[in-house]
Amino acid sequence: MKILEYGLISILTNAFEISNTDVRKLIWFGLLLLTISISYVLGSLSSAIIVSRAMFNEDIRNHGSKNAGLTNMLRTYGKGAAIMTLAGDMLKTALAIFITALFFGLSGSYYSGICINGIFYLAGVAAVLGHVFPVFYGFKGGKGVLVTATLALILSPIVFVTLLVIFILIVVFTRFVSLGSICVAAMFPASVCLYSHFKAGRVSTLTIISTIFLAIFIIWCHRGNIKRLLAGNEKKISIGSREKKD
Repeated sequence: MKILEYGLISILTNAFEISNTDVRKLIWFGLLLLTISISYVLGSLSSAIIVSRAMFNEDIRNHGSKNAGLTNMLRTYGKGAAIMTLAGDMLKTALAIFITALFFGLSGSYYSGICINGIFYLAGVAAVLGHVFPVFYGFKGGKGVLVTATLALILSPIVFVTLLVIFILIVVFTRFVSLGSICVAAMFPASVCLYSHFKAGRVSTLTIISTIFLAIFIIWCHRGNIKRLLAGNEKKISIGSREKKD
């Protein structure tokens, strides 16, 4: 598709023969704000809350860890609900990236001095913020791990696979999903930057800022888990059985 290759912004400016630099930058800035807004709204569609209400007429935030995330869905409602949550959160993240591609295209490396790859990560940040602070559900959502993982899968697949293996190993040996999430979040910025450097020979400032923010933000979202880990009373994951609801 031509629009995916060049982006709506290039098609519009060329179709209307807009050559004025200030006007082009204004259009670019407007589309960037629209991209961030759409990504946030998509992120706010909490799959865990939607699935728990649709399937069980309950709110996942009233059970277990009170978190609207994949792990709590698995513990509270079992594998089927967890799989549906996984699919929904991955889909909304992929849609946010797809819409960003529609606006800015995939063919160019930079636009108005801003790295296109960095814009994708910025859209990912907006989706994570929407997931954690969903506008539709009282700004109380999940912890952003699955959304960030999907972002890595789409933009940096090698990074995703590497961190996924590390995550699985940590969870298998410790049975702490939170510990695995915290560890891979801490490794995320350096992993993405190394991948980007070897792939393109450079790393954009926006990518660096976005990935560092995501790492710090996700670790902050796990502050309660960190306290429980240090205190020795963090719950271990038990995939084989459904946890009794509160």
